Amino acid sequence: MTPRLLVYNQHADRFRRALAAGFPGVAILAATTRAEALAHAPGAQVLVALDSRFEDALVSAAPDLVWIQALSTGTDVIDRLKTLDRRRVMVTTTRGIHGPQMSEITLMHMLALSRRLPKMLRNQQDRRWERWEQPLLWRKTVAILGVGAIAGDMARCFSAFGMTVLGISRTEREVEHFERIYPRSRMKEAVALADYLVVLAPHSKENDRLVGAGVLAAMKPGAYLVNVSRGGVVDEPALVDALRRGAIAGAGLDVYASEPLPEDHPLWSLENVILTPRVGGMSDVYVEQCLPLLCANLRAFLAGDTAGMVNRV
Repeated sequence: MTPRLLVYNQHADRFRRALAAGFPGVAILAATTRAEALAHAPGAQVLVALDSRFEDALVSAAPDLVWIQALSTGTDVIDRLKTLDRRRVMVTTTRGIHGPQMSEITLMHMLALSRRLPKMLRNQQDRRWERWEQPLLWRKTVAILGVGAIAGDMARCFSAFGMTVLGISRTEREVEHFERIYPRSRMKEAVALADYLVVLAPHSKENDRLVGAGVLAAMKPGAYLVNVSRGGVVDEPALVDALRRGAIAGAGLDVYASEPLPEDHPLWSLENVILTPRVGGMSDVYVEQCLPLLCANLRAFLAGDTAGMVNRV
């Protein structure tokens, strides 16, 4: 029987063309809408989509499903599916490909916050010439909460700017480009040394509101928080309170506890905050970034070498 693989993505046709050229023996189906995905799901053994696209209705429509390839690092939505039998369905991710875009958006937030880019843009609109000393990242300290593949890319970039890079992880160890890795039990100690706290930890029961009032209180008054992982890792009410009181200098946020961010949320109105609409993991070459890993996993899958597949969850 010809294996059937369904790609559900806004660039599904680009994925389909690339996969069809390399895997002529596989039926590659493409869906850009939910209706198309549900229509093509019956008979599909493989579903390829962003974690956020998965739902119980889609999984239920694919009774032959044996492998999910998430086009994302996190599997928060997949983990919550009620109809997914994880004993029968294998899940893999694209962990490891997001370093460039995540590093760049984090640097964008850090630079825009410290150099007061929003004020510069307002001055430009008002044709106002106003100058002030420009803070440098050079010789500043950044602490990264969550030391995984993306953090490694970030640490390399931050080091190139002349920054001291600290990590906060479950275990102390030596990692390239990190001055030191602190265990979570000493998180406040690490945070107190940092001019920037970058949140990269995945959201889980253990990590829910991990960055709460106590961690925020340990930060320097002139420090900035940048969250590019998941909104639930940060206690948003505590963050809003700290920002309003000036307990920290500001925050750059790409993720939120509720998305899209509600129109009446207080974060919208805070002048010391820069908000981006969860674009950190996106790039203009995302298909090209995903394809090498996807092709390698598909080759292993077709050969029956599931143990050799990359990023199994």
